Order: sequence, then structure tokens, then C-alpha cells
Amino acid sequence: MKFQFLLPTKVVMEPGLRERTGEHLRELGLTHALIVTDAGVKAAGLLTGIYASLDASGITFEEISDVKANPRSDDINRTAQALRGRGIDGLLAIGGGSAMDAAKALSVLLTHDGRIEDYEGSFKLTHGVLPIVAIPTTAGTGSEVTCFSVITDTARHFKMNLLDYRIGPVLALLDSNITATLPPAIAAATGMDALTHAIEAYTCRVSNPISDGLALHAIRLISLHLKAAVQEPDNVEAREQMLVASLIAGMAFGNADVGSVHCISEAIGGMYDTPHGVGNAIFLPFVFGHNIDADILRHAQVAYALGIDPTLAPASAAQAAVEYLFQLSKALGIPRFADVNGVREEDFPTIAEKSKKNFSDPSNAKAMTVETYHGIIVAAYAFVG
Repeated sequence: MKFQFLLPTKVVMEPGLRERTGEHLRELGLTHALIVTDAGVKAAGLLTGIYASLDASGITFEEISDVKANPRSDDINRTAQALRGRGIDGLLAIGGGSAMDAAKALSVLLTHDGRIEDYEGSFKLTHGVLPIVAIPTTAGTGSEVTCFSVITDTARHFKMNLLDYRIGPVLALLDSNITATLPPAIAAATGMDALTHAIEAYTCRVSNPISDGLALHAIRLISLHLKAAVQEPDNVEAREQMLVASLIAGMAFGNADVGSVHCISEAIGGMYDTPHGVGNAIFLPFVFGHNIDADILRHAQVAYALGIDPTLAPASAAQAAVEYLFQLSKALGIPRFADVNGVREEDFPTIAEKSKKNFSDPSNAKAMTVETYHGIIVAAYAFVG
């Protein structure tokens, strides 16, 4: 057995924690931070206490509050160019995965020359980056503890991956109070994102014993709490447990990988700007079912963690999990692929080709071809629920 496991992030969780953000940044020695967030977070008033905390700690800051749902390379390059030389010594990412992806990319360009496209792939950095503090406002991406940044290459309409241990946040502040205003549709999509992270981390070819334990526990937590977190906004325990589940799913896939669900989701996200969690939720049952015979026992273990009858034989349990995933998405209001804005059947060959080119394609439990991807895409489009 041979593996590595790395968690460069200190994690602190406490209700109301964001009201003390300034103290934590001061402990890191930061004096002039860049806040990276999106318009929805700002409009919801989630930054008010953070501003006050930074002011009280004597930390000056600048702000980028227009991060798009799928951050684009052109925006990242333009923003970095405008901010170079401004004395920024750290970044504060507040939001979902998009804000954190953008912050990670900006931390690279504020310390390295060139464009963000120059750093696509693994370990392209030549030195360290500015420290990132992450405050997740959704329970889904796990980006607060991962060393990935996913940015849409504007020219190629392709989601490119940057991987380097140095872009992992140094500190994650988890405040369960911050998810209280999360709209149900976003809570559903991000929750399914977390579930996909956990399932693919466990079933992918590059899992390890530590990521396995984290992934299975995340699956258990999500199966117990996701519906309540979406359907009962006042359910504090469910929101807290989903925040924890998202975190540990991030630890799992950040030290293993994901698979073909993400490959397809990132392809359609790059082409249609589809929310990442929605794309994952749509394709998770199809890819899971396709992969079962690659490792029946592992897929059965996922089924048991989801709450499928533990007395069922592994093959039967794994098949039952496929139906469970379909029904869960339906219960949470996830749209069908045919209902996703902008989807056209003539694009399916291109989606399949982009899926195959994805960074994580080799990690999928089962070897995939362009034709295999195309078949799954067609099946998802024809699915009527």
C-alpha cells in the first residue's frame, strides 16, 4: 500500500464565528486583505459582521463582489492585473466554490506573472502564493479544504483545473449560522455536490484508507440530513451536519479524486454555465450505475452508507442505490438534463469529448471512452423520471 494525505488547512467551526474573522486574520499576520465574494452573498447581508470585525482588528481590505457562478479566466486575469502592486497580503474568500476558486486563482496571479491559463494542470507554480482564509456560505463544495481551483477558460468554453498544494486555504472558518438564509434550490444543489464528492472519492481509482473513511462518513451524514437542511430552513442541526459533511467530503476528494460525474458536469458548466451542483446531481445516478461492475463491493458500501437495507447482497444494494439517487434528486427539485437551460442535442458529441479530456477522467472507477460518455449523456437527456 502506498498513499499520501495532506490537509494544509486549519479548520475552526462555531456558530457566529464570522463575527471574529478579523481576530483570525490578525493572528495570521494579515493587515490588508482582499475579500472575494459574489453579489448574492453581499445582497444577503452576510458581510456586515465581517466588515465590522475587520475594522475592529485594524485590517484594511479591498473587495471583489462580482464573482460569477462559474469563474471565467478573462475576469480573473483582468482583476489580477488591476490589483497587482496594491499591497494585498492575503485573501478572504466568502461564498461557495466559485468564490473560493476565484480566490485561489487570484492568489496565484498576485504572486506569479502571466495569465491563469498558464497554470492549468498540476504543480505549475514556481513559489508560494498569498494565504487564503475561506468562509463557506454553502454546504457543498468543500473548497475550503481543497488544493484545486476550477476556472472556465473563456476562449475554449472549457473548465480547466489548477492543482497545487500551495493554493489550499490556510484557514477555514465554518459558521453554521451563515447558511440560514441559503435558498432551498442552492442548498439542494450544493448538498448533491457534496454527496457526489464523497461517492466519487470512495469509488475512484485513487482512493486511500483515510479518504475512504471520510467519504463514507460524509455519505452517511448527507443521507441523514440533506433533505431536512433543504426543506426545513430552521433545522439548525441539519445545517450544521451538512456543513461538516461538505467539509469532510472535501477532505476526501481533495486527497483522492472525483470521476466521470464531474467530468460531464464540468463540461456542461463550461458550455452552458450550468450550476456545478446541478450538473453533478443530474449525472450521478447514471455514472454510478454504469460503474457498478468495476467494483461491486465498493458501490455496495456506498449503498449501505446511504441507508440501503444492509441485508441486501452487494449487487442488489448497489442497484438499489441508483434508484435512491434518482429519487433523492427528484425530491430535492433537481431539474432533468433536458430542462437545463441551453442544452442542445447537437452539442452532445462535444460534451462527450470535453468530458474525456477532463483532468479527472483517468480516476473514474471504470475506463471511459468518448462513446461511453456520449451514451450516458443521451440517456440522461431521454430520462423522464
